[in-house]
Amino acid sequence: MRKRSLLIGFGALLLAIVLIFSYVQVRSRGASAKSETAAAAPTAAIALVTRGDLASTLSVAGQFQPYQVVDVHAKVSGYIRRINVDIGDLVHQGEVLAVLEIPELTAQLEGTKASVRHSRSEISRTRQEVLQAEATHAALHADYVRLLQASKARPGLIAQQELDDALARDQASEAQISAAKAALEAAQQQLAVSSADSDRVQELSDYEQITAPFNGVITMRYADTGALIPAGTTNNTDAMPVVQVAQSDLLRLRLPVPESDVPYIHIGGQVQVTVQATGHSFTGKIVRFTRQLNTSTRTMLTEVDVPNPDLTLTSGMYAMTVVRLKQKDNVVIAPMPGVVQGDGAPYALVVDADNRVQRRNVVLGIQGSNRVEVVSGLQPGDKVIVASQDNFQAGELVHPQIIATSYTSGEQGGN
Repeated sequence: MRKRSLLIGFGALLLAIVLIFSYVQVRSRGASAKSETAAAAPTAAIALVTRGDLASTLSVAGQFQPYQVVDVHAKVSGYIRRINVDIGDLVHQGEVLAVLEIPELTAQLEGTKASVRHSRSEISRTRQEVLQAEATHAALHADYVRLLQASKARPGLIAQQELDDALARDQASEAQISAAKAALEAAQQQLAVSSADSDRVQELSDYEQITAPFNGVITMRYADTGALIPAGTTNNTDAMPVVQVAQSDLLRLRLPVPESDVPYIHIGGQVQVTVQATGHSFTGKIVRFTRQLNTSTRTMLTEVDVPNPDLTLTSGMYAMTVVRLKQKDNVVIAPMPGVVQGDGAPYALVVDADNRVQRRNVVLGIQGSNRVEVVSGLQPGDKVIVASQDNFQAGELVHPQIIATSYTSGEQGGN
């Protein structure tokens, strides 16, 4: 009986050992299968959803233009005696660019100066006539007064005819004074006319020198020595200029802003500028815009003034610009590549805590260069897949890998 009990106990122990061994093998195979499944999961590039400030921007190519440019014409017609500049020369305001030769204007100037001298001589002569008339009148008036007094003292001593003659001579001399003074006034007026005409011709003569209207660069030369230059004040629209001057130490950066972004343009708006030709990057501000759309392009011309004292930038160069339009603070921000614009509503693929893919529809707000506001559908800390979303399915197990990007930093580019 005892022997049978031992056999039963030994058999139970052996069965327990077999069961335990089988259980360990099953667990081992399950863990191995799970490990093999995890190892076979595809890698998914992810980025984190964050909260922060976001600015909507517009990327647009701009072109540099001179602040002002003008074709310099001659004020008077003449032949070019000398031209002092050529294309590329730097000039300063008031600098003589060319000198004209106008012989007939020189003769005309001499004539007006002679007329001024003649008018001054006439003034001197008429002044002498006034003095002479005043002296004659004084003497004749004194004679008439003495005769009148003598006649009153002794009536009948002086004949009435003699008194009348003296009075007539007195009045005539007084009239001579008025005539002399009128002649003097006329001579003075003639001097004013002659002087004005002389000044006019002198000013025209001064236009023999063609000067720079402002600091700038000679961008075109139209004439050479000996060329006949017509006056730029005539109605002849084909009048040939002498040179073209462009102000390049201050440039206008002109930007075509699309119609949809026009409401967000304002004076002082920030613009980030990158000039690829020179490698320069700087921040500017909007200083003016046309406040009307070009009907052909549906854009509004907007300008940024760019100082260029060393002339590093050249008119005609292009620059990439980023215009700040709108800004929101403390919003949920997702990387732009993490949002898929499907046929319906936009969505994002989110990797959950079990490393499985979830599809979530999202509602978007303003967009930056590489980030977008998420009004609903995502929360800060969510891991969204940012590449090859078509390769993943909802519920699929993936191996997430965070990629280093600028998605959580400031804006870099366009709308």
